[in-house]
Amino acid sequence: MLTAMFLAGLILITVHSQETEETITYTQCTDGYEWDPVRQRCKDIDECEIVPDACKGGMKCVNHYGGYLCLPRTAQIIVNEREEAAAESTSGRNNVIRRTPADPHRAPPNPTHQIQCAAGYEQSDHNVCQDIDECATGTHNCRADQVCVNLRGSFSCQCPPGYQKRGDQCVDIDECTLPPYCHHRCVNIPGSYYCQCNAGFQLASNNHTCVDINECDANNPCAQQCYNILGSFICQCNPGFELSSDRINCEDTDECRTSSYICQYQCVNEPGKFSCVCPEGYQVVGGRTCQDINECETTNECREDEICWNYHGGFRCYPRNPCQEPYVLTSENRCVCPVSNAICRELPYSVVYKYMSIRSDRTVPSDIFQIQATTIYPNTINTFRIKSGNENGEFYLRQTSAVSAMLVLVKSLSGPREHIVDLEMLTVNSLNYRTSSVLRLTIIVGPYAF
Repeated sequence: MLTAMFLAGLILITVHSQETEETITYTQCTDGYEWDPVRQRCKDIDECEIVPDACKGGMKCVNHYGGYLCLPRTAQIIVNEREEAAAESTSGRNNVIRRTPADPHRAPPNPTHQIQCAAGYEQSDHNVCQDIDECATGTHNCRADQVCVNLRGSFSCQCPPGYQKRGDQCVDIDECTLPPYCHHRCVNIPGSYYCQCNAGFQLASNNHTCVDINECDANNPCAQQCYNILGSFICQCNPGFELSSDRINCEDTDECRTSSYICQYQCVNEPGKFSCVCPEGYQVVGGRTCQDINECETTNECREDEICWNYHGGFRCYPRNPCQEPYVLTSENRCVCPVSNAICRELPYSVVYKYMSIRSDRTVPSDIFQIQATTIYPNTINTFRIKSGNENGEFYLRQTSAVSAMLVLVKSLSGPREHIVDLEMLTVNSLNYRTSSVLRLTIIVGPYAF
């Protein structure tokens, strides 16, 4: 005769033999329980602990006798538990209140005979049915490209991360065709993917976002000035330099070759700049212009019996008394031939010495000097002429009034050069009175056009 009795999680099957008067009892735990060899009883299996990712979608797992529940995380659960299982239950989970009945069931007696286990289980040394790990024993039939996942009493063949099942095949998931994971570029690889950034950017710590690289801070590639821009940088050079063809290095700008008018006399190129120089007798003014140095005021080297005359680019020393016999000095630079001297009747009455300086290659025609009578006699006529010093026709004397005339330069003169021109004023009246005076003009042409 066979008798079956059900306790909490336990099935007791008793067989009575009338012939032998022997009783055999078989024990087997129901689903959701396993045999505890220490306590000699069936104990609840905590699926929330052993089942990977038991609840989806943010639900929380709540274990109970013989199974588990997936409930919202905000739910408050009241669970009645046996006193003996209180330490193994869901205590400690959020919003779970345990209540232990005062009269728990007692565990069945220790079985002494061999038990029969369901498919996927095997008898242990403690005479209980335990799960067979087909994945560990190699008794599964998963393909080489699949992953074996052990289940209680069975197993499952799943695709590795980055793959999806298509029929019985595991096919790579092309993450780059899904909603954009990468900021710039996505590169698919078997079972995964990675992100790349455009030039001038680098991956952020999340390996998805691209952030600008500040090349000027990281490793300044520019020879002089570096300016960071989004995804790149630009180089600039200091004044006096220009970017070379590689757009990185700076080359000196030869300002002297850019224009022949940058300096009045001579341009000297220097690294990053230039300077203007002037010839001897001149000094630089305003960085580019040459101005004559008045040596007569700075380094007068003339003797006491000489006067210093400054001209463009130099100076000359002339005698303080330029008079020659039979002339005598009557005032500064004016020599008179005495009437008492018979020789003077054939000579100009007076000779006045004047000095002037003009620049080389002066534009022509150009008025350069005016001669004028100092003494005016009534009823007289004054005429003017170039007496000497105009053999090559560089000058022309144009009478401007009855008592004055203008010396005109009609041919350009190049220096350094000195011209001595005698300008004569002839005075006559109706009584045949005749006299003349000479202005001896020394014209010094400077060596330059400035």
